[in-house]
Amino acid sequence: MARPRELTELDIAAWGSFARHVRALPGRKAPEVVEIRQRAAPTVAVERATVPQGRSISPRFPVLVIGEQPPGMDNATWRRLRNGRLGSERSVDLHGHTAQRGFVALELLLRGARADGIRVVEVITGRGAGEGGGVLKRELPLWLNLPHIRPMILAALHPTTRNTGAVRLLLRR
Repeated sequence: MARPRELTELDIAAWGSFARHVRALPGRKAPEVVEIRQRAAPTVAVERATVPQGRSISPRFPVLVIGEQPPGMDNATWRRLRNGRLGSERSVDLHGHTAQRGFVALELLLRGARADGIRVVEVITGRGAGEGGGVLKRELPLWLNLPHIRPMILAALHPTTRNTGAVRLLLRR
């Protein structure tokens, strides 16, 4: 015969939440409800993740730098992408978007293009005002190196050297 297992705090809490809503039959006693004190969830400080130059997020995918030929990419494909012979088949214009809405639009573009078998997409952030450009232009390299986005992208570059407000992305097959 199997020995009865002991109830965990989770089991007791589940029974307590059920027993609160039960009415006893006439002539019977209501089930006993045991209260369990909730533990305070540990607080975690959230910091902005940055990837040091030349460091990798995962061993499989090195950090993607816009405008540099990634390791493992053949020269012919890089030249075709750089010279514009691999034109973008889909694009998203992030002008006027907040950072959050821009990130969501980028994710939707990448997932949709990947599902449709599209190889080259273009993201237009605009040049932005100021020395480093706009918020979207500064955030885009960080977004492209996120662990759930980086595996989708093979290479990234500006379509022309004069227009740094747009980035053309070559997606993996």
